[in-house]
Amino acid sequence: MKIVAILGSPRAKSNSTALARTILHQAAEQGAETQEFLLNKLEFKGCQGCETCKTKLDHCVVKDELGPVLEAVKAADAVILASPNYFGEVSGQFKSFFDRTYSWLNPDFSSRLIPGKASVFVFAQGQPSLDMYRDVHARYEMWLKRFGFARNYLLRMNGPRAADSVSQRPDLVGQAEEIAHELIGGSKQA
Repeated sequence: MKIVAILGSPRAKSNSTALARTILHQAAEQGAETQEFLLNKLEFKGCQGCETCKTKLDHCVVKDELGPVLEAVKAADAVILASPNYFGEVSGQFKSFFDRTYSWLNPDFSSRLIPGKASVFVFAQGQPSLDMYRDVHARYEMWLKRFGFARNYLLRMNGPRAADSVSQRPDLVGQAEEIAHELIGGSKQA
């Protein structure tokens, strides 16, 4: 099984990154092949709205460091999408990445991806109430389902916390470990 993590925080030791890496580590211990991309370290543009992926090519025409990331997700069995909450939304780095996934859709908006992948959406927010920003995952999950992701998990960290303080939340570490087991277990059944 191949699992790719897209890390959308500009901080390498952020809480969303730590949770994503917990899942990766657990999955690797169970034999999964894992890979991570820290978006803030890559040079890339957002979608240019050129429509070349709909009219001339079956992939994004922009040649930058995001191209291999988009291809890695295509080849993966599961993807972890991790971001902090910035003004009630994902980070700008993550949003620019996600806009480029437009190239995964055919002109009729059917998916170019192999169906049946799994996704994990990791979202860290300073706001203590999990009732706030519930809509963020729903918007992205809608597109993930359109892309053919069959199993979609959500892992949210709430409350003001210092960077890399996930170790103070054994409940979330436990949830991350359980998700890793379900990803691996689900792939063996498929």
